[in-house]
Amino acid sequence: MAKRIMVVEDNDLNRKLFCDVLKVNGHEVVPVADGQNVLSTAAKFQPDLVIMDIQLPNVSGVELIAGLKADARLAATPILAVTAYAGKGDEERIRDAGASDYLSKPVSIGPFMAAVRTLLSE
Repeated sequence: MAKRIMVVEDNDLNRKLFCDVLKVNGHEVVPVADGQNVLSTAAKFQPDLVIMDIQLPNVSGVELIAGLKADARLAATPILAVTAYAGKGDEERIRDAGASDYLSKPVSIGPFMAAVRTLLSE
């Protein structure tokens, strides 16, 4: 059965790449470009996994992770955080907000799909 994955990424090329790779691997995907639509889209879509860019316009991915974890319907949903800005302490801050795993950009497809498979099997 196809897993439902929400991809939150403001960069058009990255969003398309993530979605295409996930679809080829048999998943149902909903892309979200604007962080302000994340919580409402997640509530409707009820994803099995959220892939979350951290650097978004208007709202921080870390805030969105905390918002997803605060929603009882979404609290158990694993979140894979993806960011280009991996400074000292960022991974800890992102995991403390509720991210299940963390990848730095640029993301290679092999490690990306390995992380997705791991989170979907938990």
